[in-house]
Amino acid sequence: MTVHFIGAGPGAADLLTLRGRDLIAACAVCLYAGSLVPEGVLAHCPPGARIVNTAPLSLDEIIAEIAAAHAAGKDVARLHSGDLSIWSAMGEQLRRLRALGIPFTVTPGVPSFSAAAAALEAELTLPGLAQTVVLTRTPGRASAMPEGEKLAAFAATGAVLAIHLSIHLLDKVVVELAPHYGADCPVAIVWRASWPDQRIVRATLATLDAAVGTEMERTAIILVGRTLGAADFDESRLYAADYDRRYRPVGAEPRFPEAS
Repeated sequence: MTVHFIGAGPGAADLLTLRGRDLIAACAVCLYAGSLVPEGVLAHCPPGARIVNTAPLSLDEIIAEIAAAHAAGKDVARLHSGDLSIWSAMGEQLRRLRALGIPFTVTPGVPSFSAAAAALEAELTLPGLAQTVVLTRTPGRASAMPEGEKLAAFAATGAVLAIHLSIHLLDKVVVELAPHYGADCPVAIVWRASWPDQRIVRATLATLDAAVGTEMERTAIILVGRTLGAADFDESRLYAADYDRRYRPVGAEPRFPEAS
C-alpha cells in the first residue's frame, strides 16, 4: 500500500501530468482538497473508489483516513492543488506518515504561478530586465512569515515577484513595493488561473487600486516586475547565429569540436 501525493495543477482539469492521471486511476482511495481541486480531475478515479473531500477535515482526520486505507491494503491518491512544493501542507502529512511507517511517493504538478504567466502570455525572465522570480506571500492566519522574508527585501533585488495568498492585502502590497519598483512598474493580477472563470487585470503599481476596484477574491496571484508586457528587452544569446554551443558549433575552433 502506498500514498501517492499528487499535484493536481492550478485548476484546469487537463493540466495534470500523465503520471498523476495514471496514479489516480490506480488508487482505490482518493483524498482531495475540494476547495481548490477541480472535480474534473476526479473523473480519473476508478469505479467504486472511495473519494473524500478533505477541505472540512483536520490533519488528524486526514491521517486517520490514510491509516484506514493502509490497514486495508488500499493505495491512496492524495490530491493537492498546484504543485506540492509550495504552500501545500504536504510536509506535515509526510512527517506523520514517516512516523507511522506508511510509504508514500510525490508527483509534482503545474504550479499556479506558471498558469498565471501562461494566461498573461508572458516569459517572466527576460534578458536585461530580470532573471529571477521570487515566489512569496504575505503573513496569514495559517502561517506567519519569518522575520527576514519581507516584500520590501525581495523588491530591492528587482526580481519579478509572484505573490500568492495576498489579494486581501493588496493596498499593503502596493505600499511596500512602490518605493523599490517605481509607480510605473507593471502589475498583473490573475484570478483562478486556468479555470473557466479566470480573470485578469493589468495595471501599474500606481493604477492598480482603480483597476481592481472591488474584485477581491482569495484565489489570485499578484505578479509584479518589469518583464510583464515588456517589448524592449535583449535577445537571448542562446539562439544567436554567432553563439558557439554544443549542438551548433561556430567558428574555426568551436568550444565543443566533438559535436561538429
